[in-house]
Amino acid sequence: MITEKNIDSVERSTKAATPTSEVTKLNGSNQAYHLDVHDLDRVQRRLKQRHVQMIAIAGTIGTGLFLGSGHALQGAGPLGALIAYALVGTVAYASLCSVAEMTTFAPISGTFPHYAGRWVDPALGFAVGWNYFYINAISTPSEISAAKSHVAIYTALPLAAHEGGRWFGEVSFFSIAEVALLTISLEVSLILALLLSGLIIDLGGGPQKDRIGFRYWKHPGALAGAGLVSNINTDRFLGILTVLVQAAFSFQSIELVAIAASEAESPRRNITKAVRRVFWRIFIFYILGVIVIGMLVAYNDEALLDDTGTAAQSPFVIAMNRAGVKVFPHIINAGIFTSAFSAGNSFIYCSSRILYGLALRGQAPRIFAYCTKKGLPLNAGCFALLSFMTVSSGSETVFNWFVNLSTTAGFASWFSINLTYIFFYRGMKAQGFDLKRNAYNNPWQPYVAYWGVGWNLFFILVTGFDVFFNFTAADFLTSYLNIPIFASLYIGYKLFKRTHIWKPEDMDFITGIPSPEETETPEIPPKNIWERIAGILF
Repeated sequence: MITEKNIDSVERSTKAATPTSEVTKLNGSNQAYHLDVHDLDRVQRRLKQRHVQMIAIAGTIGTGLFLGSGHALQGAGPLGALIAYALVGTVAYASLCSVAEMTTFAPISGTFPHYAGRWVDPALGFAVGWNYFYINAISTPSEISAAKSHVAIYTALPLAAHEGGRWFGEVSFFSIAEVALLTISLEVSLILALLLSGLIIDLGGGPQKDRIGFRYWKHPGALAGAGLVSNINTDRFLGILTVLVQAAFSFQSIELVAIAASEAESPRRNITKAVRRVFWRIFIFYILGVIVIGMLVAYNDEALLDDTGTAAQSPFVIAMNRAGVKVFPHIINAGIFTSAFSAGNSFIYCSSRILYGLALRGQAPRIFAYCTKKGLPLNAGCFALLSFMTVSSGSETVFNWFVNLSTTAGFASWFSINLTYIFFYRGMKAQGFDLKRNAYNNPWQPYVAYWGVGWNLFFILVTGFDVFFNFTAADFLTSYLNIPIFASLYIGYKLFKRTHIWKPEDMDFITGIPSPEETETPEIPPKNIWERIAGILF
């Protein structure tokens, strides 16, 4: 059994020769599980703290706040939307804590799909990896489709940002990252401006000097019904249930920060900072955003009910138009554009790195493990070309089915992350590792992970519950087809490779995991006030 006495050996050597031989005896064939791909991994640690923050924020703050919050307000009312977003926020927090602790312990390519295969079952790692790759591969156009016009241009921009490294090398890598960081900064600034403007207008500071307060919480009311049953209280509960799915979709991709582990400078320190900062920023933006729009717009507002899919449907735009501020629709359109670019960048980055990690360990064709001299897994990003399906009206309907499928797939990823952490926790305890020695440790674990497992299983089951009130085969399939797909990936790989679920004493916490001495560099203290401010922001 590998115990904490082996920690010193892993700190001295990445390959951990002595523990590896012990693990080989336990596993039968260590090579068969591809636990050590250190010599094959060609990505480079060049992402700084601000780039890690960019990746973490970009995938989560976007059209979910600008447009999705309006759907939530319409579906459940201001109080119902607030309840839904607050509850889902705790589930997102559970998933983030779980993946952060595993990532800071093992900052290697493949991240949580590899952790699932390493500490739960190789078949689960295969299923989670392809499931998560699929989510990110099609999430780029799902964000871009909100722009409606010039979709081809918006689609091409993040693709060019990723593929540009092939021709422009290291200079292009950093310039692209800085441009993406700038778009995130503008996006966050826009959200803060909208929240502040909304509060000012609500308090009577707008051109019309109308103090709104909580007027719309009283009429038409704090809770809206789903329109599915005649009983008012039951229908309001179903309304909240509907918005839970919308809120969960908005919070999905909060775990993207873990993907950068193998390419981040000082990953244990920087990812810990990113996790502690990013969640609270996102949580506050969404919770405050839902509160503000609930005060400014009635859930039965005609403009809110008009399903245009453009900035005109944003509750922020509706509120500003009602208050006589006419410039905001153009500003929101700019926000949607920057969201398309920044989110597209993050999703393409993450889908390529997940596929790269699968290829490294023999769970995807080896061609996707190819890296340029600058550490760019170029071939692994080619599937993002599917984004151009949104340009063709004939294939848009089919593509939207895939987007709907990704909702359940996202819940499955969160479920798997928390489940993997529970196994990780059991194995670490069984082998005598001190979890408090990790760079990131949540004192509420493993109960936080149990919370995440339970609620994500619930989300998976209720994702398309409303289809049973007005059944159509297409809606049913797009809501639940991902369940048998995920199960088929798991069972098929398990039967073909004859894998087994790891016992706590047999889990490998040594092989191929770099020591802190190998990854961490001394932190440089800020030299002036501007560097202090930048350190707080990023």
